[in-house]
Amino acid sequence: MNVDRRPEGRLDPAVWQRHEMRLTLASRDIAGVFRLLQKIGVSQRRIASLTGQSQSEISEIMSGRQVMAYDVLVRIADGLGVPRGYLGLAYDPSTAALVESSPGQAADEEHEDPRRMLARVAQVTVGAVALDPETWWQPFERSTAPLPTQVGLSDVARLETIAVDLRALDNEYGGGACRDAVVAHAQSAQQLLRATISDDVGSRIYIALAELHLLAGWTSFDVGLYAPARRHFARALEQARYAEEPTLVAKVLYCLGRLHLHQGLTVEALRLFQLGQIAAQESGCALAISLVTANEAWAYALLGDTAQALAAVGRAKAEFGKGDPWHNPPRWIRFFDSAELQALIATTHAFLPDPTPKQRTCAIEGFRVSTALRELTMARSRAFELTNLAYCLFEDGQIDEAAKTGHEALDIAEQLRSSRVIDGLAPLHTSAERHAGRPEVRDLIERIDRLRT
Repeated sequence: MNVDRRPEGRLDPAVWQRHEMRLTLASRDIAGVFRLLQKIGVSQRRIASLTGQSQSEISEIMSGRQVMAYDVLVRIADGLGVPRGYLGLAYDPSTAALVESSPGQAADEEHEDPRRMLARVAQVTVGAVALDPETWWQPFERSTAPLPTQVGLSDVARLETIAVDLRALDNEYGGGACRDAVVAHAQSAQQLLRATISDDVGSRIYIALAELHLLAGWTSFDVGLYAPARRHFARALEQARYAEEPTLVAKVLYCLGRLHLHQGLTVEALRLFQLGQIAAQESGCALAISLVTANEAWAYALLGDTAQALAAVGRAKAEFGKGDPWHNPPRWIRFFDSAELQALIATTHAFLPDPTPKQRTCAIEGFRVSTALRELTMARSRAFELTNLAYCLFEDGQIDEAAKTGHEALDIAEQLRSSRVIDGLAPLHTSAERHAGRPEVRDLIERIDRLRT
């Protein structure tokens, strides 16, 4: 037994690192914390001295009185030298992981005295207690729903529906509006693999999980969390490959390629698109082939290879025209419609190393077509395309139209939670600065600056 005999000051910080102590702290079992301290020789008197409580209060807590008030928990944590995150009083990743890995932990609700809860409810209802909104950002202690004993088609259908709904939120409001919900749902859904999976489910469960991780990666990418995005994409790739669904493999590689493209890793992005091309060809799905080829064209343009870029544009058009894209394509490919194809072709023309007047005109017309075809709920895509259209108009000398279009893009961008959209304003900002002497352009520049800060 290691007895802490230091007469004054806080306790040895190593005390709080012990596994049993960490679990007790995570569940906010203050009586349990005090008992563990007594086991190593810390008296009630010393606990009282450190926490600013009376010895009788310490005794009452150890006899069963619960500590629920935030300020009291903070005083105990600070007095004993416990990192606040260990008690759930501040965000602490290691505590979150500890709680998640301990399924036997009981939630606070199971320990609460109903009479104390009723008294608290009565006080709040009649306004007899002060309420502190400053503490409401603190998360509840994590608890998870019981796992089903068997996973069937209805469970998979639920996952698929939720993924569709969350994807719609991402498109309309940006990844920041739903990313945490997507990640939490993906983490929860993957626990279904611990249950018995019925024979009729087959690979659908892995495809549904891959879609959730794919969306978790995409929304992470949209808010600038690149490392988590890669991890989710990697898991989605494994699950899509395991399910033997090459079109989904191609979609994941396309997403990974776009992440690298955004980071300026254009050579790596092109290689990922080329790997996606292998999977798309394996699937025989013309829509998947067109999707990957159109993104290859963009990468070639950024690399300065005009000939390869334009050749890829031609191939993407040809593949898109081979079949009806609305003839029951896989749901993860359905987003690639005429608007998306036009936007990618226009982007390729816009970012050729030295576009001719004809190529710049093709870019302008392409963005006009894509934005006209877009549904209003595809807000992020519209923001990107209007931004690039404004950039092309500035480059083409159509200053008034460029400024007007730029303001339209910002009207949408300001409503989104997408760092990717904000990053995409850089070329427009650079081009607009060449015409900063004009009031309408100066207003546009100032709006961009405010959004980027």
